[in-house]
Amino acid sequence: MDEFEARRVVDALRQRGVPAHVEMAQAGLSQFGVRVQLFDGRLAVWDTDGTAGLEAQVMRDGILVGFVPMIEGSEHFTEEQIIDAIARTDYDRPIARQRTTAPPAAPSLPQEGGFFRRFRGGFR
Repeated sequence: MDEFEARRVVDALRQRGVPAHVEMAQAGLSQFGVRVQLFDGRLAVWDTDGTAGLEAQVMRDGILVGFVPMIEGSEHFTEEQIIDAIARTDYDRPIARQRTTAPPAAPSLPQEGGFFRRFRGGFR
């Protein structure tokens, strides 16, 4: 996932009320993903490893406490399918699973980046 795709996915998730943020991989400056802040203090970090498929690690205090296995066929997902897959994930078990339908949307969250985002995006 590149930076701009990650930003678009995060924006769409935040419109659904999902507390998502752009995540930059520690290994390199060109790998980006999506970090979802779970309500019990855990973080789900999606797609920062540079592989083609969509998967996530669930962390608490920097320790792996669960994961989302690679979603079958996700290497060919559109952005809308990626957004839907992240929104439908149920993190209640150590090996997360996909719900059949997404939970109802919560009130939207503000877009990240504020004033400085306009500089990075070229004032579009």
